Amino acid sequence: MSKKEILISEIEQVPEAFLDELLDFVHFLKIKIVKESPDIAIASESSLKKDWLRPEEDEAWQSL
Repeated sequence: MSKKEILISEIEQVPEAFLDELLDFVHFLKIKIVKESPDIAIASESSLKKDWLRPEEDEAWQSL
């Protein structure tokens, strides 16, 4: 089983109440990648943009 498959399996077992926190952590990791590897960030911008431009993402960051 690949790490990705293991991770998906683990996520499926996370209680609904913790999914927002888990999603925030995933977003944190994406930002960390951008800060540590600008070249990778530029290459992955179009892929990440799909997440950044979602209404849920806007709502999550409204309070900041």
